[in-house]
Amino acid sequence: MKKVLILGAGKIGRIAAVMLNESGAYAVTLADSNGHMLEICAKDGAATLVKVDVTDEVALTDVAKGHDAILSTCPFYLNVAIARVARAVGASYFDVTEDVETTRAIRDIAKDADGAFVPQCGLAPGFISIAAHDLFKRFDSVQNLRLRVGALPQNPTNRLKYNLTWSTDGLINEYLNPCEAIHKGKRIEVLPLEGYERFTIDGTEYEAFNTSGGVGALCDMLEGKVENLDYKTVRYPGHQEILKILIEDLGLGKRPDLMKEIFEKSLPITSQDVIVIFADAIGTRDGELCEENFIRKVHGTVIGGRNWSAIQITTSAGLCAVMDMVLTGKLVGKGYIRQEQVSLDDFLANRFGRYFSHEG
Repeated sequence: MKKVLILGAGKIGRIAAVMLNESGAYAVTLADSNGHMLEICAKDGAATLVKVDVTDEVALTDVAKGHDAILSTCPFYLNVAIARVARAVGASYFDVTEDVETTRAIRDIAKDADGAFVPQCGLAPGFISIAAHDLFKRFDSVQNLRLRVGALPQNPTNRLKYNLTWSTDGLINEYLNPCEAIHKGKRIEVLPLEGYERFTIDGTEYEAFNTSGGVGALCDMLEGKVENLDYKTVRYPGHQEILKILIEDLGLGKRPDLMKEIFEKSLPITSQDVIVIFADAIGTRDGELCEENFIRKVHGTVIGGRNWSAIQITTSAGLCAVMDMVLTGKLVGKGYIRQEQVSLDDFLANRFGRYFSHEG
């Protein structure tokens, strides 16, 4: 039985431990510096619990020894040190970070490593890159490749039409940092919150705008191969306008700590959410201009005897599925592995990837 160490006992780490335990294929250790969070996770009975300061690389190395894989669900700014520990103990490494600079640093750490290093394994970045690359491969040439993902409350009640569903640090990071895109075949950076658009799926209207990190490494791989590529976050109409007031007019973009405090005190958490996934490609095939898209709506469900939110399920399923494919030999490779190297069919057929089949 393979041994897996999950770092971070928050929203994603907890369900990842439950998913892996439910499979019966993994011995799971869940580690965190927060004793209260570990006490909460103890109720699941899904993992061996260890209290450790993740920022202490010596202590973390002692905990990590003997594990086949390390899964980080910690904030992005802790992942470079965690990746160094994974390399030191010979374990494969996986995370759900959206931060571009962190991923570049981990790619350097992964050079000539014995294990596989697969950052950005969540929903976006992560699964959306797998789905988008599958569309890309169906064309002789691609003009436009669009990626759209949103984690939304099913029943919004505030003017932002939003509830906290995942990491507040990660959310703010997406709203503030430059965004990668491809324009006329060249990789560029575009501003967050710009590129506003509206669209409708199944009778529900959404808005979308640029945010950072969701495109993953696709721009590295597809520069010069597609004319245009972009990633945008999906929200209900009205969200972006209020964000611009907060970030630009009131200056919270210069005070992310205050922005985090306001969000966490004012926006309630909800488990009644829906994940909207939309990837679209326009290009030529056999001399004809064609369009294909990939659409999913994922809701929460019961795993291990309790309800989990859709964002928890999709983020954890993305992480666990890619790890499972590596450790079972379905995804072969050492060192840095991109999400685009994962087959969409293999992913959806995986015991964890099947959670993305929940639609409508």
